[in-house]
Amino acid sequence: MEEKKHKRRVHYSGKYPKKFEEKYKEHNPEKYKDTIEHVISKGSTPAGMHISIMVQEILDFLQIKPGQKGLDCTLGYGGHTRKMLEQLSGNGCIYGLDVDPIESEKTVKRIREAGFGEDNFQFRLINFANIDQVAAEVGKFDFVLADLGVSSMQIDNPKRGFSYKIDGPLDLRLDPKHGQSAAERLHSVTQEEFVGMMVENSDEPYAQEIAQKVFSLMSKGNPMDTTTALREAISEALWKVPKDEKDQAIKKSCARVFQALRIDVNSEFEVLYSFLEKLPDILNPGARVAILTFHSGEDRLVKKSFKELAKLGVYSEVSTDVIRPSAEECRINPRSKSTKMRWAIKQ
Repeated sequence: MEEKKHKRRVHYSGKYPKKFEEKYKEHNPEKYKDTIEHVISKGSTPAGMHISIMVQEILDFLQIKPGQKGLDCTLGYGGHTRKMLEQLSGNGCIYGLDVDPIESEKTVKRIREAGFGEDNFQFRLINFANIDQVAAEVGKFDFVLADLGVSSMQIDNPKRGFSYKIDGPLDLRLDPKHGQSAAERLHSVTQEEFVGMMVENSDEPYAQEIAQKVFSLMSKGNPMDTTTALREAISEALWKVPKDEKDQAIKKSCARVFQALRIDVNSEFEVLYSFLEKLPDILNPGARVAILTFHSGEDRLVKKSFKELAKLGVYSEVSTDVIRPSAEECRINPRSKSTKMRWAIKQ
């Protein structure tokens, strides 16, 4: 029998490696706490991790009590769920939902290893647009959290194609096993449809110029199938921007265009519409709901829904103003800066 050769783990190439795969210390936060704390203290998010946003504000509002049943619509890294589970003190259950089969498997494992069994935590690989199906199975809920942001571990993994800063396939799907990738989507829409996508989903001011450049390149046989290819196309499209403003303009446009594509590929607005429409029917009387949004389009939908349903007497109370993360949280976790929290209480 042939002896298996021992494969050495890739070590840091230098003090602070840039390659996602080399950051094994950051992928193992329980073992390398000092490294994790150091990275966070610099205002960065450790690779493969996600720093949960506005945890205390969420807990203060939800007022979770032992014996209650809760729903985390977007499990992600599981940080919010872990803190909410602690509030139950071993009595009660939280159901976590997610469409990402890759990260959710890791998250469920971490939650189990933290001591939370089936009695206290259950997971469903399902889109939160289908909360009615979950409620039909397990009953109505006493508290609900929906964090609509993309998790940092998805953004940081170059294989997922969420970030314009890292070279990788132009994918952007939360569930990479289903639907069209962003690259496939770009090659299937018209130039005019791409303009509309950028304007509607991210208010991109250079939508016309970017669409023209992207489609010109594709018509000449240049595939728009990597994050780098799209970033370079955006950069070329903004050639008229004054030199002293160009770097910032390119960064902002890249962020907006990638956001617009992500929203489209994952049907995020349609999912949110469906969720908000079904939400009241899955809540027990007095149930509390907190929603975190990350761009104006999402926030407008949540605000409108809460306001209209409050007028109809469905909600007894809704937030009149958004709650924002503290200045200290924004310093420690820059990705929290755009966060807005709104809440509602079921009649």
